[in-house]
Amino acid sequence: MKKILVVMGSPRKNGNSSTLAQNVIAGAKNAGAVVDSYCLHEMNIKPCDACEACRKNDSRECIIDDDMQELYPKLYEADALVIASPIYYFTVSAQTKLFIDRWYALGEGKTTVINGKQIGIILTYEDTDPFTSGAVNALRTFQDAFEYLGASIVDMIYGRASEAGEIKANQDLMDRAYQLGQKLAIELY
Repeated sequence: MKKILVVMGSPRKNGNSSTLAQNVIAGAKNAGAVVDSYCLHEMNIKPCDACEACRKNDSRECIIDDDMQELYPKLYEADALVIASPIYYFTVSAQTKLFIDRWYALGEGKTTVINGKQIGIILTYEDTDPFTSGAVNALRTFQDAFEYLGASIVDMIYGRASEAGEIKANQDLMDRAYQLGQKLAIELY
C-alpha cells in the first residue's frame, strides 16, 4: 500500500486549493492508499533560523521544537507528497513556504529525504492568467527544486478561482485532482 502525504497551505480550510486537495485524497483512498493530510495554517511551523545545527551533528532533522517534528516522520514514510497552495502575491502561501524551507534539515540534493518521491502540485489563483497571477513563479520553483532534490513531479494542477469553493465549478480540475490521487496510489513511476 502506498503512503501519501498531503499538505494544504491555504488559511481557508475550505479554500479552492484545499478543495482540490480533498479530491486528491478521495482518489488516493479509493485506490487503496494510506493518506495523511495536514492543514499547515493550523500548525505551528517556525521559519528556519539558519543555526546549521542540522548540518553540524548527525541529526536528520531540525532542532526547532514545533509542529514540523510531527511532519518529518511523515515525509520519511511517504511514497508520494502532494502540496496544495493558493497563490498569494506571486508565489505560494507563507504557510507552504515555511514547510518547504524546513526541508533544509533533511539533507541536500540527491541525498535528501525527498529524493525518489512522487510529487503532485496543486495551485489556485485569482487572476485569469498563470503568468500575471504569479502561479508561473511557483510552478518554476517547484520544477527546479524537485529536479534538484531528485523527486518526480507526476502532475501540476492549477487554475483560477477566487471565492472559497468556486473551484468546484471547474469539473476538469476537480476530475484531474481525483485522478492524480489514483495515479499516486496505483502507478509506479
